[in-house]
Amino acid sequence: MNDSHDPYNTPPDPERFQPRRDDDPEPEYRRSTEPSASPEPFQAWPDPAIPAGGAPAIPDDRGRPLGDPLLGEPLPALEPLPAAAGNFGASAASIEGGSLSSRLVDEFVAWLKTLASAAVYATLIVTFGFQVARVEGQSMAPTLQNQDRLIVNKFAYLSAVGEPKAGDIVMLYYPINPVKSFVKRVIAKENQRVRIVDGKVFVDDQPIDDSFVPEQYKSHDDWGPEVVPEGYYFVMGDHRNNSSDSRHWGFVPKKYIIGRVQLRWWPVPEARTF
Repeated sequence: MNDSHDPYNTPPDPERFQPRRDDDPEPEYRRSTEPSASPEPFQAWPDPAIPAGGAPAIPDDRGRPLGDPLLGEPLPALEPLPAAAGNFGASAASIEGGSLSSRLVDEFVAWLKTLASAAVYATLIVTFGFQVARVEGQSMAPTLQNQDRLIVNKFAYLSAVGEPKAGDIVMLYYPINPVKSFVKRVIAKENQRVRIVDGKVFVDDQPIDDSFVPEQYKSHDDWGPEVVPEGYYFVMGDHRNNSSDSRHWGFVPKKYIIGRVQLRWWPVPEARTF
């Protein structure tokens, strides 16, 4: 019985058990421990799945091809992070604060533009369209009372629109002192003949309808007769015995008539159009 555990009873190698001599060559399976003057670079075994021309480049997040260290291709250099990257919260807060202040400035400028536009429109409306007026005194009672608020239509008597007519309530500049303005009723226009007898008014020898004047407000004076000049008007207040009008300071030129009283808007319960 063989004392070897070799199931095949392989004969022993006589050289295997001989002692090694100093002049024997070193086996090939042992590497030299002495440093090499020019070490060889690491060589990777070729992968049969990769074609001979090399693996296809893999793009990075910006679409640029990445290198393959196994094939000796260099990796791209990393870009440095911005200086504010470590202080992201403060940077975002400063950007948000700047954006908020910019929006506030823009809104403030927009409000200024809106107010300026409104002021311009209001000026144009007051100058060429409508005007708010306030009655002072009782010369137009009972039709208009003291402190009534009115809207005066300044478009009504433009040359292309129309002329003042008898019965219109108008706002006019005081002919003796144009700084002041009055509210009166048109009685007669140019080239008409006016005469007053015992408070009764006649235009071209025809009595006018003054049923809107209460008896206690009628006067008993006499005036005229006179013909209204070209481009002028004869006006009176509805409170005939308490009104300063054309009977006292003469006819009113058309250029002094500001506009027609269109609306009484205050007091609200007594609002009405004319």
